[in-house]
Amino acid sequence: MTGDRRPEWLAPEPLEPVVAAAAPPTFSIVITAYEAASTVGDAVRSALEQTHPALEVIVVDDGSRDDLATALEPFGEAISVVRKDNGGGASARNAGVAAARGEFMAILDADDRYDRRRLEAIAGLAQARPDLDLVTTDAAFVVDGEAVGTFLEHNTFATVDQRTEIFASCFPGGWPAVRLAPLRAVGGFDERVRIAYDWDCWLRLLLAGSSAGIVAEPLYEYVLHGGSLAAGRAASLRERVVLLEKARANPDLRPAERPRLERELRRHRDVAAEAAIEAALRGEGSRLDLARRAVETGTGLRIRARAGLAAAAPSLARRLGAPPPPPEQRFGAADR
Repeated sequence: MTGDRRPEWLAPEPLEPVVAAAAPPTFSIVITAYEAASTVGDAVRSALEQTHPALEVIVVDDGSRDDLATALEPFGEAISVVRKDNGGGASARNAGVAAARGEFMAILDADDRYDRRRLEAIAGLAQARPDLDLVTTDAAFVVDGEAVGTFLEHNTFATVDQRTEIFASCFPGGWPAVRLAPLRAVGGFDERVRIAYDWDCWLRLLLAGSSAGIVAEPLYEYVLHGGSLAAGRAASLRERVVLLEKARANPDLRPAERPRLERELRRHRDVAAEAAIEAALRGEGSRLDLARRAVETGTGLRIRARAGLAAAAPSLARRLGAPPPPPEQRFGAADR
């Protein structure tokens, strides 16, 4: 960082003494874009205006049908563009992984922005702690152009037992810089995972031995679009259940870690079922789905009872309502 003040860092204690690297690592900023012609220019400018320059800025065009090419023309040879057929977020990230030449891939979505000091802050942390494979910063949540809070205000960054804390929440967020060697070693992003592919990837990295650190300053602008906190929420929460079920078969999962995984899986099932019930009561699901949830194993008795009530008497279930989700669920990293 510029000046004499070192930003606050949150990271686990190293397992062995760590010697700072002689120089900061190199970074490839990868911007994945789909139908983002109206926003990608601001994202690219924020990447190019960093006080600590990136080795390269790569834009992955995931089969956009809008005029993304025209939006990128002003940047000329300052950026590289990878064009591919539409395959979803994980597929676009993997295209960036394949193209990147830096030691780290720094993630930037096409409708978000970097503070101009962000890469400098990440580079400082990565140089001081070369044992970390995921390095990130806090992020400001932006709605309609106004900041409405930060990631760390609503999410606790785990500095102890990161291997099991990742079962509870995606505490590294969705926008870290990731060391490419271990990322490639775990197979990159799982393209079968449609929404929570970042959480799934960080989970696999941490179980494989990686650690994560964060600069506690909101140097990333995470734009929440209208309806993104509600629309698709049930699907997003269900996918969290799927990624935890997938983690059961991870060969790096230790026997002592399995009970925590099972506890978090039960909790996430309840949260996902509650969201599905609310969606059905809004007319976004069917009574048949509610009836199925009423007898579904793996969820709590209260959830099953509410699903049964909603199937049998939806108007009563609507009047009774449900408690609002806690902040970490409303502002989860995989909700957009």
